[in-house]
Amino acid sequence: MANEILILGATGKTGKRVAESLQNRGIPIRAGSRSGNPPFDWDKPGNWPAVLDGIQKIYITYYPDFVTPGALEKILGFVDAVKKTGVQQLVFLSGRGEKEAAEAERIVMNSGLHTTIVRSSWFMQNFSEFYFLDYILGGQIIVPKHKALEPFVDLDDLADVVVEALTDDQHKGKIYELTGPELLSFKDTTQMISEAINRPVEYDEVNMDQYVNILRGYQIPEDIIWLMQYLFTEVLDGRNESTTNDIEKVLGRKPTTFNEYAAKAKETGVWNV
Repeated sequence: MANEILILGATGKTGKRVAESLQNRGIPIRAGSRSGNPPFDWDKPGNWPAVLDGIQKIYITYYPDFVTPGALEKILGFVDAVKKTGVQQLVFLSGRGEKEAAEAERIVMNSGLHTTIVRSSWFMQNFSEFYFLDYILGGQIIVPKHKALEPFVDLDDLADVVVEALTDDQHKGKIYELTGPELLSFKDTTQMISEAINRPVEYDEVNMDQYVNILRGYQIPEDIIWLMQYLFTEVLDGRNESTTNDIEKVLGRKPTTFNEYAAKAKETGVWNV
C-alpha cells in the first residue's frame, strides 16, 4: 500500500496542501516533483514509469498553465503512460472557462480510468503566495485594465475538495467548479487586504504594455508574464462571472470568503513589511 497516491506538483500551492492533508490522515503519498524520489518532471517522460510504479491514484496538476506551448501534448503522453500501469483513478485540477483546459480535461476523461475534474477560479492565495505578494509588500497592486469580476477561491477549500475526491468513491465521474461565495474586483480585494493589515495598499490599472514592463521590472519569468497577459485578455472577460455551490456540495460547509482568507493570511505574517 506504500505510495498509493501520487501528488503531481507536490511542492506547489495546491499539491502541498493535498499532500499534507492526506499524510495527516495516515494515507501514504508519493511526491511528484523534481525533488521527489523518484523525481518527476513533465519534460522527462523517461522517468514516468518509475514515478508511477505501485501508484493507485493520482492528483494531476500542470504548471504553469494549459495554454503554454506543448502542455496538451505532455498531458496526453502522461495519460498514455498512466494507462499502462495499475492506476485506477485520476483527480485533475483544471481551469475554469479556459478552452485549453477543456481540451486537457477531455484527454483525462478519455483515459478509460475513473476521473474527477476540479475546475478552479483564481486562487485567493495569489495575493500571498504568488507575485502579487510583492505588490502588497510594496504598498500598491497594479493590474491590466479589465471589467470582469472574479469569484476567487481559497486553496484550503480546493485542497479539501481534492482530498475528498481522492478518498471517497462517490466523487468518481464528477465535475466540480470551485468558486468563492462572492464576485469581486481586484480593487475590492485590494481594499480588503488593506483593511486586514491596517496599512494602505493602493490600487491602479494600466494598459497591457505598461503591465508587461512592470512585471519584467519585478523579474517575473517570461512564461508567467505571457500567462498573465492571456488571463487578463482572454479569461477575465466575464465568462466566469458567476458562483457555484460545489464546495458546499462536497464539503458540507460554505466556501471561505475573501475577508476570512485575508484574516487567515495576515496571521501568518506573510504581509508583514
